[in-house]
Amino acid sequence: MTETPAETEKASFRSDVTVELVKHSAADSDVLWAARVSTAGEQSLEEITKDPERSKGLINFLMRDRHGSPFEHNSMTFFISAPIFVFREFMRHRVGWSYNEESGRYRRLEPVFYVPGEARKLVQQGRPGKYEFVEGTPAQHELTGRVMEDAYRHAYDAYQEMLAAGVAREVARSVLPVGLFSSMYATCNARSLMHFLGLRTQHEQAAVPSFPQREIEMVGEKMEEHWARLMPLTHAAFNANGRVAP
Repeated sequence: MTETPAETEKASFRSDVTVELVKHSAADSDVLWAARVSTAGEQSLEEITKDPERSKGLINFLMRDRHGSPFEHNSMTFFISAPIFVFREFMRHRVGWSYNEESGRYRRLEPVFYVPGEARKLVQQGRPGKYEFVEGTPAQHELTGRVMEDAYRHAYDAYQEMLAAGVAREVARSVLPVGLFSSMYATCNARSLMHFLGLRTQHEQAAVPSFPQREIEMVGEKMEEHWARLMPLTHAAFNANGRVAP
């Protein structure tokens, strides 16, 4: 079947990412009843209706001494829009995560591409393990934006040309770059999210330094904002104990 691309379908460019909390079953009380079953048995169910504030010391103890399983009895599903290269890093996180991503086999991919914003540091200095990123010059930012946009337009024109000639979507997509925006659902629990945040965000309270790529850190920061509202006591204990997943 030959596809006819719309003549007005032109490339657009973004420097942001979006994270929407689609649904959740997550509260600090989930940690408490899961933990207290070991000593209270069926009476631990009483924790579901109690104010978790009265037991925040237990949450901190579990986090500090790395009793991790009580932090798994919850769920959060996010809808994330980000460049494909961010999702390829995401897939490194396999334990406690479920993913479903937009498919280039089954739908025409939209021409939305990532171009770094002015705040994105462009220049890497130093060697692996001791490198840092510093601000780029105005000329480097201009070059980066211009070259990336030109390359994206050329790639998407090639993609549309192949589709119009009847080439299958799963073949034609091969010319598209990893700067193309994609979307996915990602479901996790608090423990798996903490592990993700410990590796993919930088934070002044982190006991172990991390060196994430900025674009996946942007996603992590937005996910953390949602989680902190759902489980404030757990989030506070995570920070207080060096942002190390239990």
